[in-house]
Amino acid sequence: MPATTQQLVSDEATINYRSVWISDVHLGTRGCQAKALLGFLKTFDCDTLYVVGDLIDIWAMKRGVFWTQEQSDVIQKILRKGRKGAKIIYIPGNHDERIADFTGDYANVHIQPRAFHTTVDGRRLLVAHGHELDTVVQNMGWLAHVGDIGYHILMQLNGTVNFFRRIFGRGHWSLSAYVKAKVKNVVNFIGGFEESMVHFASDAKAQGIICGHIHTAAIRKIKGLDYYNTGDWVESRTALIEEMNGQLKILQFTHTGELMRTLAVCGALEKPAEQEPAPAREETPAEAVAV
Repeated sequence: MPATTQQLVSDEATINYRSVWISDVHLGTRGCQAKALLGFLKTFDCDTLYVVGDLIDIWAMKRGVFWTQEQSDVIQKILRKGRKGAKIIYIPGNHDERIADFTGDYANVHIQPRAFHTTVDGRRLLVAHGHELDTVVQNMGWLAHVGDIGYHILMQLNGTVNFFRRIFGRGHWSLSAYVKAKVKNVVNFIGGFEESMVHFASDAKAQGIICGHIHTAAIRKIKGLDYYNTGDWVESRTALIEEMNGQLKILQFTHTGELMRTLAVCGALEKPAEQEPAPAREETPAEAVAV
């Protein structure tokens, strides 16, 4: 009898992107949705992967470490992309600011305070985390830490709220996103942050900016400049991608890492986004919707 062969399931990526941006993963916290990010990372290869700050939440880990195998797998998967030839640009944020002490080039991993990216259609975009212009982070560090604790409390309440929503057959809902959308001061802060970031890009002689920090995914045109925010992997599960044809899209994923929908599109092919079929119906966090 001929020997039988076992068919192995391939872990190879099936999509090729020119560039991918992720930020605010917050590894080391209970709120980190590492499983979703890992699912996304397995689906693509890219020329350049930008990690735009707060990959590891050192602030939270000082209060108590929460680390899972999936969180380790995220780091291994990012490093593997570098070994396969992708250029990895790591821009530290405020939660992983100690990484900035190791600025430099490590094979295909480049740690630097900010970067410039040139799109297919020739636009020069500044890439920065965004905490540089957050006056609370820069001038009142203690208040930023207090706010961070409050944010994590909201995230813990999210778990309780969504437990009961599942019992009653309702989809996922983000309490912290609701608070952001409804509290006037928070809304004003986000608007002010976005305008400050495009000014930052203008001062750097760039046509736009790509950032994270505020966990609010968006593609906007502000005062003639392009503003992109990658969102986060705590609530929104969003990433910014640049396709080979130059289109930039914000993609949102399910909690298992499957593509749920395209939130916004712009770039070389100015066409409306096609709505991908959602494998599992979930409610969109308010802060993830781009206008």
